[in-house]
Amino acid sequence: MAYRLYEAVWEITLGCCFSCKYCGSAVNGQKRDNELTTAECIDVAKQLEALGCRRVSMIGGEVFMREDWDLIVSALTSRGIKVCIITNGFLFRDYHIRRLKAVGIESVAVSLDGPRDVHDKYRQEGSFDRAVRAIRMLSENSIPVSIISTLNSENSLRLEEFYEEVKEFDIFAWQLQACSPMGNAANSGIDVRFDFERVMEFVRRHMYEAPFSLGIAHNIGYYSKDEPYLRGNLRGAAFRGCTAGLESIGIDSVGNVRGCESMYDEVFNEGNLRERSLSDIWNDPDAFAYNRKFRKKMLTGKCASCDKAGVCAAGCRSYNYFVHRKLYESPACPRAEKKA
Repeated sequence: MAYRLYEAVWEITLGCCFSCKYCGSAVNGQKRDNELTTAECIDVAKQLEALGCRRVSMIGGEVFMREDWDLIVSALTSRGIKVCIITNGFLFRDYHIRRLKAVGIESVAVSLDGPRDVHDKYRQEGSFDRAVRAIRMLSENSIPVSIISTLNSENSLRLEEFYEEVKEFDIFAWQLQACSPMGNAANSGIDVRFDFERVMEFVRRHMYEAPFSLGIAHNIGYYSKDEPYLRGNLRGAAFRGCTAGLESIGIDSVGNVRGCESMYDEVFNEGNLRERSLSDIWNDPDAFAYNRKFRKKMLTGKCASCDKAGVCAAGCRSYNYFVHRKLYESPACPRAEKKA
């Protein structure tokens, strides 16, 4: 079976001005010694185009820690690939606006995890104000901007309070995602558990009135009330199962290819772009086997008997793996809880 690549998440550097308590890496903001060169990154852009990739989410570390970030973005946008940059906003300055406009960026997503005290607690003192400043600079300069909030046991309880602040921002979307216990998040003792249903109920309450698209990411769910509308698309966009290795890939800063960049474990590396072409990795019949060779009989726990199993397939592979190492069983599905 031939698979079509639609989107990629590309970590262009691990260098960062933060060392967040729930960062998915555990390198304390240090870039890798052998990160892809500018020329290698431009070649990756060519390979993504050749495979038909239409969208790239560019991440770090912190994207703006890499001086040639705009050259890499331009290599993608000049080939018709839409690019969204995800940033913590801390380093954002006026010249970033000029460079973003010059390369034809589609949008920028700023990480903002709650009211000032809780955001700064998990990131860095003063980081909330810097992020808000970046959001306002982007919107004032007509660059589409969204907010991504990473939820844990603490900030998930303050969504109503935070919503009143977020409503004042000129953004087009706000996405809520679960903190996954990997990297710093696994080592710092953070309680990443929270009530999925409570968060989904928050979205239900506000999704029609919010002045922006409000929704949950693919590691929260699944198939409870209003599922088709909870993911930020009021026309109805129900979760269709994990797309890692089926429609999407992750690329890290040294060229390792995974089905999803949130599958941050060497066990999920399918190859390296310094050793094999992206086409060779993508078209390898044995690659991404956890999804490409998935069968319903592989489901475990309550997922095995769920009537949505054929579509949902136990939700987010990455979240499942890092929470309890069971790829085919969701550890926090409200639907499963209600059936218990």
